[in-house]
Amino acid sequence: MNIPIQDGLLQIFYVDHGQCALLTLPSPSGLRYVLIDCGHAVDFRGQPWYPGHHLQSIGVTNLDLFIITNFDEDHASGFADLRLRGITIGCILGNPSVAPDAVARLKSESGVGPGIHALIDTMALRRKAGHAEVVPDLPGLGLTWAWNPYPFFEDENNLSLIVNLRIHGWNFLFTGDMEKAGWLNLLTTNASFRSLVQHVHVLNAAHHGRESGRCKELFELYGCSPKLILISDDYKQYNSQETTTYYSSRASGIAWFRSSGPRSVLTTRKDGEILFSFRNGGFLVW
Repeated sequence: MNIPIQDGLLQIFYVDHGQCALLTLPSPSGLRYVLIDCGHAVDFRGQPWYPGHHLQSIGVTNLDLFIITNFDEDHASGFADLRLRGITIGCILGNPSVAPDAVARLKSESGVGPGIHALIDTMALRRKAGHAEVVPDLPGLGLTWAWNPYPFFEDENNLSLIVNLRIHGWNFLFTGDMEKAGWLNLLTTNASFRSLVQHVHVLNAAHHGRESGRCKELFELYGCSPKLILISDDYKQYNSQETTTYYSSRASGIAWFRSSGPRSVLTTRKDGEILFSFRNGGFLVW
């Protein structure tokens, strides 16, 4: 689907049971790019899909910012390909309390996949070289993030980085694979985060819509009332992914989506790639 960039374009890609999104913003010096996670698809329209190949195909050689919301393979499976293609990265943003060697320790039981291995290696080399991970100031974008500290939590899901992208005034909250215990710790200890969740317009459901990522208190006690909830996954791999009915009850919805009329929950497994086009202070969803 070819949607003009106009004031900005956010693409939620169809990948396997993981996540990958790209924000493109125009600036006086040219287009700027933020990649959120780096999952890939084994079979997309009959062939593999990798974010690195996609970026290369549209002429992108540098990312201003790469955000890793969870140090798990399904959020990083395309990173080795990204690095192989020589795409440079200005800043890597992840949970700042988790150093590269800590990621390796966290993954020692389940094993380090090739994407996470490439990411750990890149982060370690950048740190050794004294590279300062400075989040860039991009036009039309405000960034805030929250995290639980390691080793207070020692599982990568509850160490997910929750990132709010305020794109031309609209709040998009990416939540990684945060689970209920992590949600509750942030909500009870972080006043700024409690305030933020009341102003979210589009919520990317935690843990790909699985029950373990659902926190009723987020909505029913702390006032999160988005217009739209997104679920990034492919086919239903777990019975605990049956959360769309609940999420539908917590979102006010949009008047139309493609030809399907009003919707409150969108999923990549049903809707494929989802695009948000920004123009004149508003956005359209495609």
